[in-house]
Formats: sequence, C-alpha cells, structure tokens
Amino acid sequence: MSCSLLEFCRLQELKTVRDYLFQSQKTEPVEEKNQTENELSWDTSDWESAWDSGENKEEEATSPTAVEETTGQSGPWLQDCVVSMSPCSDLLVVAREQKAVFLSAKWRSDDSGREEMTLAVSWTGILSTDEGECVSSSICIPLASQKRSSTGRPDWTCVVVGFTSGYVRFYTENGVLLLAQLLQEDPVLRLKCRTYEIPRHPGVTEQHEELSILYPAALVTIDGFSLFQSLRACRNQVARAAAAGSDVIQPPPLAYKKWGLQDMDTIVDHSSVGIMTLCVFDQMKNASILGGFNASVKGSPPAMSQYVTVGGGPYTGFYYAVEGSTQPLLSHVALAVASKLTSALFSAASGWLGWNKNKNEEEAVQKQKPKVEPATPLGIRFGLPDSRRHGESICLSPCNTLAGVTDDFGRVTLLDLARGISIRMWKGYRDAQLGWLQVPEERGDREFSPSASLPRRHALFLVIYAPRRGILEVWAMQQGPRVGAFTVGKHCRLLYAGYRLMGVNSVTSQGWQLHTQQVCLLDPITGALRTVNIPFHLALSDKKSERAKDMHLLKRLTTILRSREVEPDILESEARSVLLDIKHPAIKKQALESLLSNKSAPVSCLTNVTSALYDTLKQQDPEQVDPALLQLCSSQLKLLQLYTDIQHLHSAADTEACSTNQDSLEGIEVELSRVGPTLQRYAQLTSRPSVSFAQDSPDSPLPPQAFLSQMECTEDGELRVIRTSETEWNQLGNFMFWGCLCGKSPLHKVCDTLQQAGISPQQLLSLLLSVWLQREKEMLQKPEETVRNLHTLLITLSNMKGAVEESWDPQSVSPWWQQVRCTCIQSHNAAAALLAAFVAHRAAKASITSRADSKFQSEWEAVSLELEQWVVCVRQLEDVLMLQTLLLVPPPQGAAGAAAAQCSIKTLLEGGTGGIADSVSKWVFRHNFAPERLKEILLKKEDTEGDDKGEQKAEEERKEQEEKSQEDTDRTAELLVALCQRFPHSLSPDLLFAHCCWEYVVQWNKDPEEGRYLCWAVEHLKLVSSPHIQLGISTMMWSTFIVKRLSAAAYLMEKVGKAPKDRLCRRDVGMGDKAVTSFLGCCVQLLQILMEADSAVEEVSAPELSVEEAWSGAEGPASIAELALEQRGVHYPLVQHHCLLASLLHAAMTFSLKVKPLSLFDSKGKNAFFRDLTTIQLMPSGDMDPGLVSLRQEFLLRVLTGWVQAIDDPSSSASGTRSPTLLSSGPKADWWPSLCLELGSLLQVNPDILRRHLVCELYNQGLDLRAEEVMLEVEDKDVLGSQLLVLTGQRLSYSLLHSQSQTQAAMELLARLPPTLCTWLKAMDPSELRCPLVPLSQTSRLVGRLIEILPENHAQYSLALHLLEAVEALTTED
Repeated sequence: MSCSLLEFCRLQELKTVRDYLFQSQKTEPVEEKNQTENELSWDTSDWESAWDSGENKEEEATSPTAVEETTGQSGPWLQDCVVSMSPCSDLLVVAREQKAVFLSAKWRSDDSGREEMTLAVSWTGILSTDEGECVSSSICIPLASQKRSSTGRPDWTCVVVGFTSGYVRFYTENGVLLLAQLLQEDPVLRLKCRTYEIPRHPGVTEQHEELSILYPAALVTIDGFSLFQSLRACRNQVARAAAAGSDVIQPPPLAYKKWGLQDMDTIVDHSSVGIMTLCVFDQMKNASILGGFNASVKGSPPAMSQYVTVGGGPYTGFYYAVEGSTQPLLSHVALAVASKLTSALFSAASGWLGWNKNKNEEEAVQKQKPKVEPATPLGIRFGLPDSRRHGESICLSPCNTLAGVTDDFGRVTLLDLARGISIRMWKGYRDAQLGWLQVPEERGDREFSPSASLPRRHALFLVIYAPRRGILEVWAMQQGPRVGAFTVGKHCRLLYAGYRLMGVNSVTSQGWQLHTQQVCLLDPITGALRTVNIPFHLALSDKKSERAKDMHLLKRLTTILRSREVEPDILESEARSVLLDIKHPAIKKQALESLLSNKSAPVSCLTNVTSALYDTLKQQDPEQVDPALLQLCSSQLKLLQLYTDIQHLHSAADTEACSTNQDSLEGIEVELSRVGPTLQRYAQLTSRPSVSFAQDSPDSPLPPQAFLSQMECTEDGELRVIRTSETEWNQLGNFMFWGCLCGKSPLHKVCDTLQQAGISPQQLLSLLLSVWLQREKEMLQKPEETVRNLHTLLITLSNMKGAVEESWDPQSVSPWWQQVRCTCIQSHNAAAALLAAFVAHRAAKASITSRADSKFQSEWEAVSLELEQWVVCVRQLEDVLMLQTLLLVPPPQGAAGAAAAQCSIKTLLEGGTGGIADSVSKWVFRHNFAPERLKEILLKKEDTEGDDKGEQKAEEERKEQEEKSQEDTDRTAELLVALCQRFPHSLSPDLLFAHCCWEYVVQWNKDPEEGRYLCWAVEHLKLVSSPHIQLGISTMMWSTFIVKRLSAAAYLMEKVGKAPKDRLCRRDVGMGDKAVTSFLGCCVQLLQILMEADSAVEEVSAPELSVEEAWSGAEGPASIAELALEQRGVHYPLVQHHCLLASLLHAAMTFSLKVKPLSLFDSKGKNAFFRDLTTIQLMPSGDMDPGLVSLRQEFLLRVLTGWVQAIDDPSSSASGTRSPTLLSSGPKADWWPSLCLELGSLLQVNPDILRRHLVCELYNQGLDLRAEEVMLEVEDKDVLGSQLLVLTGQRLSYSLLHSQSQTQAAMELLARLPPTLCTWLKAMDPSELRCPLVPLSQTSRLVGRLIEILPENHAQYSLALHLLEAVEALTTED
C-alpha cells in the first residue's frame, strides 16, 4: 500500500538506436537527403533485417559496459537527444541533429510465456530538409478515432517536430511528412500541447485544445480543433496520392495566433495555462493598477488566456491575452495559395496541380523562403524578479492551478498560478526533471468516507527526478510530505506529457476509458519504461491516514490468507498481530470476517485469534468498544466451541451401547422382513457404479468455515441454522449425525451438546432426515443397525423441549410428526423414506400410547388421526418403493437411453390419476418391450390374480429367493406383475396400453425416422379392449400428430405426380421415403381401428376409471384414458374417406407408382379431406364421372401388377429367410389383392376387371397355381378365356419359334400344325411375357382350363382345340 515503480514496457534494440543516431555523418550518401523531400516510403528493409537478426544485440544493450565499449560513447547518450513519448505509450521518438528513430509498441511473449509490451524500431530516417537545420524539439500527439464504436484507443499518432530553422513539421508514425510550416525564423525552443479534460467540478472552465510553439521572442498557438481536422485531411490525401501513385498536393497552411512576448530578457520554456475568467474584485484591482484612479470597468469580466514563461529577467513571467483581441493569422502564403487555387480551377495549364511541371520553376519555389507574419506584441503583466536566478523548465499540473519550475541554482519552485506567487521550494535538485501525478480515490475508500455521495476526490503529487543523485521522489501537494523515493540510476529520462488524446470533446468521451500513462521513467541502460504507482491514501492527513494504515493491514492479512504455503503457527501469529493492530472497528470486523471465512485456517487458529481479540475488547472501556464487534466475537467463539465439541465426540472411542431400545423394535422387524426382498432388489439396482467428484463426497470433513457460514446466533443467544444450498445443508447434517447413525458416536451426548447450544429440535430433525435420505446406499448395507440408531435419535429429538407441544391432542395432527411425513413424501430416495416412515410411525405410536395411558389408564387402544395418516403414508411409500425398483431396472444394451425416472409420493400425486401409468409407459419405451410381450406379462397377472393375495405374496417372495440365478427378464416381468397387483386400477391393462401407445407416438413425433415407434403405438392401441378409450386415443393421435404429415405427403405426391424421392420427402414431410411408406401404412391401420371402435362403441358401455384408496388424493393433469373418454364421436363416412386416401398413398409409395392421388376424387371428395373427423362434411355420392373411374381402375391395375412382380421378385426371396414383418406389411404382403378389390368396390371400379387382370398377370409371371385360385372367383369367363388364349399362344410361340434350342422335333411339329394355327403363332409376340420359360405341363393345364372356360360356340374355340393338340404332341415328344 505504498508507492511503487512498475515496469510496463521495454525498449528493444537500444544499441541499434544509438548506433544509428551517433554514427559519423560522413558516410551518408547524398541520395538519401533528396529522398526525404518526398518522404512517402523510406526503404528500411536493410535496417530491419539487421535489427531482427539476433537476440545477442539486445543482450548487449542491457549491459552498460558492453554498450560503452561498442560505441565509444561514454556517459549519458540519451541526454544529448530530443526524446518524446506518446501519452498512450505506443510511440517513442528519439532524435539527434538531423536524424530520428521512431519506436512503436509491439506485444511479444517472454521466456516464461507471459505477454509483455515492447517498443521496437518502426522507422528511421533524416528529418531535416534545409541545410544546417537540426531537430530542437518534438512531441507525439495521439489523435482520437472518429468511429462511434471507439472505446478510447487512438486512431493514429502524429509526430510534431520543431527545427532550429524555425520550421515545424508534422509526420505520421511511419515518418511520412504531412505538413510543414515556417512560423518564425528562429529556433523552435519548446512544443507543448493541451487536450480536452473532462471537468471534475461544475465550476471549472472547459479548456480548448491547442498546440503551442515557443520561439526565443514569440509564442505561436494553433487551435486544436482546426489542427486535428487539417492533419486528418493531410493524412487521407497522402494515402490517396500513394495509392494512385501521383504527387502530393501541397496543403494550405494552418491558422495560428502569434504573440511577441515583451519585457523579458531570455525565455527558455513556457506553459499555456488556458482560458481563465477573473472574479469581479480581481478585475477591479487589475483595472485600477493598470489604468489608474479613473479607469473604467467593463460589465462582464473578459476571458483571458494565461501564459507563464521561465528564463531570465524576470525569472518567471506572467502574460495575459484577452480573448478576441486578435484574429488568427492567415499569412500571405495562405492568400497566395488561395488565389493560385482559383486560377488553377480556371486554367488547366496551371502547374500547381501537378500538370506540365517545370523543373526550374519548382526549384525556384523551394529556394524562395515563405514570408513570415509579424507577431502581435503582448506585454508582461507581472513576474517573479530574481536577477541572478535563471529558470530552466516549467511543468504545468493536470489541474492547471500549479506549476513546478527548475532553475540553474538546483532549486525546484512550486508556483500558484492563480495568485502568481511561489508557495514552496525544494533545494539540492540540479538538472531536475519534473512530472505530475493525479490519483483518483479508490472505490473502496469511498464507502468509509462521509462524503460518499460527492464526486470522487483526486490527490495531486509532484514527481521529481534528480539525475545527479540518481533518485526519483514523490511529494504530496501542496505542503504535503515526501511519500516515496526510489533509487533509479543517473542516466534516466523522466517523460511527462501533460496531455491526452487530441480530438476528444465532452460528447465523444462519454464512456471512454482513456488508457494513458501520466509519468514514465526511461532507463537507457536496461531499456525499461517504468511508471509510478501511488495509492490515494498517501495524500490524506493524520487522522485519515490511520484508517489508511488499517486498510493497509487488512490488505496484508488478505495477502497472507491467500498464500497457500503458510504454516498454521505463522498464520495464527500474523493474524493475531494484524487484528490487534487495526484501530477502526469496521475494518477490524472486516478483517475478522475474512479470517473466519478462510478455508485454509485450522479451527484451533480461529479459536485462539478470536478469543485473544475478545479478551482485549473485554479489557477496554465498554463505552469505547463497538457492540457489533463484541457480539460477533462472542457468537463466533460459541460456534467454534460447538464445532470443536462435536468433532471430539465423533472422534471419541467411548460410543455408548445401542442395545437400550432393542425390545421396542419388534414391530419394525416384521415390517422389514415384509419388504425385505424388494429392498434387496432396490439396493442391488441403486448400487451400480457411478461417477462423482471427490470434493462432493459426503465423507469429506466439514471445514469450520462452512460450519460458521451456516450457523448464526440470534438475539436471545439461541443458534439458528441458515439454509443455503442443498449440498451445504447435507454436509452439515453429515457432520452432526452420520457418526450417530453408523453407531460410531455417542448418540445421547451429541444430542445433548446440540440441545445445550440452543439449536431448535425442528432444525435438528430436518438435518437428521436429510442425511438419512441422502446416504441411502450406505444405510441399505446394514439396515437393521442404522434403523435402530435412527429410532433412538428420533425418540431423543422428540423428547427435547419444544419438539412435540405439551398441549398436543392425539386426535389432531402433530406438526412435529407432520414434518417427518412431509420430508418422506417429497423424497426421491424410496427405500430410505420408507424405513424412516416405519421408524417414525413406531415412535409416534409409542408417544400416543404413553400419552393415552397417562390420560385414561385403561386397556383401550387409542385411535388417532395421526396414526391413520402414518398408515396411508407407509402404504404409499411401499408402492413408491416397488415402482422405483421397477424404474431402476436398466434397459437392455442399445435401447433408447435416458436417465431412470425419479419418483416420490409428491411427484406421483402431482402427476394426476395417470401419473403412475405414465412413468411405467416411459419405462416400457426405454426397455423396448414389444406390445405382444407386454400383453403376455399382463395376462399372466390376470391368471394369478384369482388366488388368495396373502399366500400369493409369500409364494412370490419364495420364488424370488429361489430364482435369483434366473434371467433378469423373468425377474423384471415378475416385478411388473407385482407392481400391477399393487395398482389394480392405476395400472389396469387398458390404461397401461393407452399410456404406452401415447408414449410411443410422442417419441415417434420427436424422431419420425423411427417408423417402428409409430407401428408399436398402433399395436398398443389395438390391445386396448375398451372401444371408448380406443376411439378417443385414435382421434387424439390423428388430430395431434398424424393429419398434418399425411396432408403434407398427399399434397407432395399430387404436386410431383408420382411417389416422391427421399429429398422431397424430407423437405415436405420431415422424414425419408422409407419412413413415409411405413407412416402411411400405420395411418391406414389407425383409421381402420378408428372405424372399428366407432362401430363398437354403441354395443359397450363406457368404462369406469377409478384409483386406489391410498392414492385418491391425486391432483394434476387428467390421464390419457380420461382425456380419451372426453373426446367427441367421429363421422364414420369421413373416416372411411380418409382411410381410402391413406390406402392409395400407401400403395403408391410401396410400389413407386405414378399417380396424382387427389385427382382420383371429385371436388366434393377433395374438399372433405383433412377436415376435423368429428364434423359432418358433404361427401361424394351417386355415380362417378367415367373419366375418373377409368383413372382409378388404371391405378388399381398397376398396383396389382406391382404386387405380382414383387411376390416373384428373386432378389429378395433369394435370401430364403423373409422376416415376418415384411410378409405382413411390405409389397409382398398377401392382403394387397383383397385390398385392391375392397378399394375397387369403394371407388366404383368393376371388381371383375381387377380379378381378370390379376389372373392374367399371375399367368404372365408364371405363377399358374395362384392364378387358378383367383380364376375361380372371375365371373365373366368368356373375356378371361380370350385373354388367356393369347397368353397361351405367346408361351407356345416362344417355345417353338423363339427359344434358343429349336429341336428337330419342334420343327417337324410346326410342319404338322394347321396353317391357321401356324400363322397365328407366328403373329404372337412372346416378349410381352415376363416369364416365358414355363414347364409344358403347366401350359397344358392352362389349355385344359381354357377348353373348360370357353363355350363351344365361342369364335376361338376351334383355335383352343388346335392348341390342345399341339401341346399334347409336344409333351409326348418330350
């Protein structure tokens, strides 16, 4: 908390800089000089390669001896150079005589990998253009960005250089000349800049930005705003010229004011203080001094610019220029430029714009010097006369009220500029360099300050560097002490800018963070740039510095607590000394709190330090002690004592015997044996390995800090536990009670200690139950022992004062036992909650009985509302345990994963009447149970339900014991059956199937590619026995999930006119083409179920949905079955209409047919599609348009053709094993022909045409046996005979004329055939046959059938007889 020097940047290549600046001038080639005249790009490649060539040069630069040897330059070389640095620390200019080096900021990683800022050479070159002129002064001005998104970083930095010739030139960071102006033919002595500062107080005058240039007898000021605009314009113009490759247009000169400073012998430095307005008294005083007795006074005080100069005779001069007394000068050159510009616009021949340039003319212009404007004389107002003292430099403070002046007597004088007097002087500072630091008050300090609401205070410090002594000192203003001193070396330079960014105003600076260094020290030996860091409190007076010292001690303590490698003893002694040294009570309290909240401090250390502090406070006068601090100490000591006591009890070996109340546990043992098998199964399932973090382990010890943060002392000395997060609450419970539950700690002693500490029994009960429920796994390893300990603890807590009210009437509900019940009801740890309920039920019963005995002393058993509630709670918890055990059964590998659902009485009651079925249905989905398998399991349940329940349970448990080794699936099935028996209403088969159906369709909707989910949803729906529920669920499924996708599929197919490809299906329907086919099949099935249910509803009465007695308190959403029963009835013809469309779409997708499905219907039919199924729509009726009927017929015939080709497709049947699902649903399914006939009857297509087509197709495919079956149903045998006759001809034609193996016998047979038959056979085209190679026996059967079908009077009967002969002849040949 004291002053410090911080290194923030390093100079690279210092040696290179010095070598360049101090190398002998003779070796310079002449060309380089000429090049600077047109300085657009300086070729630095050879320099840069030299600089980048190795680390060794940098190393040399860091050692002073090496530097001096290499250059032969002894002493402080930097003192001979002109050095200036940008206030943003991103540009450093070092110049000597004609040369200059620019160094720019770069980030680089050091050896340890940390990022650090360095300044590296970015440009070197010669700046002077006139013969014999040298650099005399320089300044770097960062220019603000005009972008609205800017945050306060400069856009670019302008380097302003003054020369001995009187020229002032402006350059970019890359050494490109922007602007040059001759303002006076004398050397430039100093360049100074003033930029906008945000006023800290309302009364402060806003200062204008300006650049001031000092000559030996004149002062030139340039307005900052116009300079900013000119420089930006020049830079843009130069950039454009460079891009276009043209010459740079000479910019117009700057507007400026020029004052001739009179009545002072020599001037070496100046400060432009800015505009000031006098108060009326000062105005009258000045008027009377200057104008005498009769002087007149203006009504308002004039604004004046104040300039302070230092030098000799007088030593310091004060000048005041009244604003508005002189116009800014536009020199003759400017007027000439203006006239030239106008003529240039009229005459394209003008050479000024760079056309038709004449070499000689150009040179002449350059040689002729511009005319210099005369200065406006400005008389000195007053000064500090000291004939022998000569001032050397002046440094203005950031607040513009003070200035530091150095002189040739080695003194530093502090001036008060408003009063014009010297107010302080330091001696022994020869060649001193000055700088100022303004430090804002820290945010934290404001909180203690009485003036917290006022603006932040700022402290001012003067920084003095004395090179002769090699020290840097910091002094508090105005009369303050020296607050810091550093030994820094004798060759440094103190760089103080005194300004920030140019181009900022009160609007643009809103929200900016101006990153500027105020003072930095450049060490040329190491290349380090360091800044001075001063804490605000060093400026405060004695009383306030006491608090500052306290803050310093607090920070010291915080640092110690943060460091990890501190020994506990050292930590204790340090903390004690700091706490006792701090004077201010608020800070003392803060320090104590930070110590108590530190995680690494051991409890002994905390106790010792707190008690030492408490003792010292007790010894002081009670009037002076802060009561809050005393209260904090005593309460924390009490808590630390309690923590230590509990810790000792848990680690003590004298655990008391737990056998005191074994006799009272008989009832619980019976209950335990009843639920034993389920508990064992539950324990197996919960003990599966899981990942957790070591620090989250419940066995990790509770640190004292966590204990203290969770406990607080109330006004009346009681302790209260603060409930923060669940984890911390459980940790505290573990710390207090886990040892007791395991039987490792003395139960009664722990309870007594906690009771004496004053913690309420209700909070202790809550902590006990939380640890019991949380550590279920460990507890289930030794249930009997832990249950016994829990019983003891519960009884002990119940007997505490304030647990069970004295006035409690056993007929009403006790808040104490209600608290236990609430915890069990909300717990997701079913086994632990059930055991806790057993114990609490037992304890409550004992408590009520003892109260009743004391009241009645009779043999009657007391009936109580309390016990009734316990009976219900235990029954519910047993159900939850069974359900949770089932839900924990892990799904088989590869099934749809999800975490096992957690359930509690509360979640099941809030889940409504269908909550239980819903959780089981989700489990069924995770386990991938096929609907048939689920049906088998549930049927088993119904078979066994007839037996007596009690026997059955005992038998079941025996079975479970015997069949441990059997497969998991059987045990899971048994679990499910047992669960359904516990919930005969909530898990009745219809309800379970309904929920499973809904779960599957919901999951399908999430991932429509999984067509199996929708198929299984429909399968589950089929298994629901009640048509009312079936109807409701299918209606809900249709309207919620199906109709939107079905309509999308129909419109897509209508649009493309065929079965759409995969990409289109995904785009419009949201699933691939295979999934769409499966989806359409399911739609057909769903609509068929809907129609069947609608027909059956009339015959059966609606089912009564009831719920188990223990679960009658369920509140929440209605179950799926209840919602289904509330659905309205459907309009049967509309459902049939949709079913028809779905069937057509399914067929088209299955056989990839071309069809526009909606075009197969008339306008009424189209309009009725995708309407609400419960509404009555206008349906198509009467005879259809024949055109439509023919379209429908054509489509159905193509479906039949597709089916015939599919069943005889060798590619799929080659595998031999066809999956049963394919046979029942795919293109090979046997029901397609009957479906087509059914559709035909609905679509007014003649079914006989379809049958005949099917027979022909089957014969065509060579499937004669199937064809014969279908032939029996054909009515119009004549037409069929004619069709089959042609087919037979094609077969014979192929075997006789077109087959590859034409035998001699066949040829002879052909010769024997009647000519008409021969001609007829030759006319046949066997290529129409899909299977021409058919055994002759099949063809002869076909001809036999033909003879049977055709009547004798048929025109082609004779042809059939001829065919019969030919075939018989062929068979005999074979």
